[in-house]
Amino acid sequence: MGSASPSQKAGEAVAAAATNQFEFHVYGPRHLSSPSWWDLLRSSWKDPNYRRMVIACFIQGVYLLELDRQDERDERTGLAPQWWRHFMYRLSQTLVDERDGSIYGAVLEWDRQAMLAGYAPFRPAGAPAAVVALRGTLLSGATFRRDVTDDLRFLAWDSLKGSVRFAGALAALRAAARRHGARGVCVGGHSLGAGFALQVGKALAKEGVCVECHVFNPPSVSLATSLRGFAETAGEMWGRVRAWLPYVGSTAAAQPAAEAGGGEAAKAPTTLERAGTAKWLPHLYINTNDYICCYYTDATAGTATVTARGGGGGGSGNTVTAGGGNGMGTGRAGLARMVLVSKGPTKFLDAHGLQQWWADDVELQVALNHSKLIDRQLRSLYAPPPAAPQM
Repeated sequence: MGSASPSQKAGEAVAAAATNQFEFHVYGPRHLSSPSWWDLLRSSWKDPNYRRMVIACFIQGVYLLELDRQDERDERTGLAPQWWRHFMYRLSQTLVDERDGSIYGAVLEWDRQAMLAGYAPFRPAGAPAAVVALRGTLLSGATFRRDVTDDLRFLAWDSLKGSVRFAGALAALRAAARRHGARGVCVGGHSLGAGFALQVGKALAKEGVCVECHVFNPPSVSLATSLRGFAETAGEMWGRVRAWLPYVGSTAAAQPAAEAGGGEAAKAPTTLERAGTAKWLPHLYINTNDYICCYYTDATAGTATVTARGGGGGGSGNTVTAGGGNGMGTGRAGLARMVLVSKGPTKFLDAHGLQQWWADDVELQVALNHSKLIDRQLRSLYAPPPAAPQM
């Protein structure tokens, strides 16, 4: 048999690269170790960088679950299992859109048998017992139509509650919380999946069950939000005009206006600064070069409710690298947590991508200004209860 020509070898190499481009050891993080008996003494899951990178890998696994389905790869030949088996997790449940059979999410549980094989009988401290991971939009394959429909739903209404996938994700998250307890469950998503993760997490928090939530590049652009922001801006401008008008006339008119202003101040919407601490707040991961999620960085005036490791201020010392374990803490309990890319991808497709969140060379910083958008979205959770009527 004759040897292959150089062109044939080059073609085979290109085909192999295309086939294996999403292999975990090729596309995934380079320096994330698999749990071992050492984690029983000093758990890697206590490092917020490790936690962020692993959850991003789980979400990537959900993307690959759908691609494996489309390419008819089974559990043995599929690419997806590599992205959670490395961290000693197993696939417990797939979330399937019954309308087209596409996979949009998965429930991953700690694989005790895998740890026993590594002579580590217990789950490391801080490792979630179950993770509900939700993918974003895939622009190819049969699922494209359903994905874009939910994208348009969010764009029009700033809500995903009418989606079949919302109901499925909420049911899976609720069942996981009942089985493992709220503290042992985490929900995470990317892009459209981040929108679902935020809203199902909030829906469960309204039921009094607060689970950990990590959202990567959550969508922030919608017509409803834009109109609401325009109305708030117009209201602020009108309030300033009303405050100025009485002084044009007599000074006697200032007293009723001041009293009216006091009433409006009392009716002003509650903010995190007023409420002190919130019942449930997610971890947000934002790249400001991604115009889909960049509006989360619009800060409310005069607030600083995002901290690093419980610190109270000082933004200059909060820049860290993705591989390090110093500096980027989860913040004080009850405070917002937002992480921004300070040095990383700048082109839109890369800035919106998931890979940056486990990359070794990306530099992150903890944002110090609380987000106006997340404040508005979570207002119903931390608003004080209505005062009891006086007899």
